[in-house]
Amino acid sequence: MGRPCQTNPINAMNSTNSFRLFPVGLVLKTESDVRIRIYPEYAGAMPGLEQFSHILALWWFHENDNARERGTLRVHPRGDKKNPLTGVFATRSPARPNLIAVTPCRIERIEEADIIVDDIDAFHHTPVIDVKPYFPLRDPDAVIRTPEWAK
Repeated sequence: MGRPCQTNPINAMNSTNSFRLFPVGLVLKTESDVRIRIYPEYAGAMPGLEQFSHILALWWFHENDNARERGTLRVHPRGDKKNPLTGVFATRSPARPNLIAVTPCRIERIEEADIIVDDIDAFHHTPVIDVKPYFPLRDPDAVIRTPEWAK
């Protein structure tokens, strides 16, 4: 199991609890493929995943785990100063209070505890904190509105 990922305190119902998230696996990138390797203790959670074509991979921006990045609330999207200063909750910036990222991935195949995917915008050895199947009815591919800088 990987090193726990620590969230910032969250004020929920007058509590300022901080939570520890334990990675379920990690990203492995090679010249030949991209894998999400599920740790052995979580491999029992994989049956049935082979019936899906896509997953949502939740992962931890582990290389940004410092006070400066976690204290960032506004950024120029994509690091481009031509883009308007925008709240991080309206971006996919790796600088944010809690370093959780999500990437939709197409499953190419599953080999034992490895989910081989088309791509993921995470680094080699990035901690994966969860994997969820993509459900078209729950995660619709509808008409989506985005700002100009996101197009």
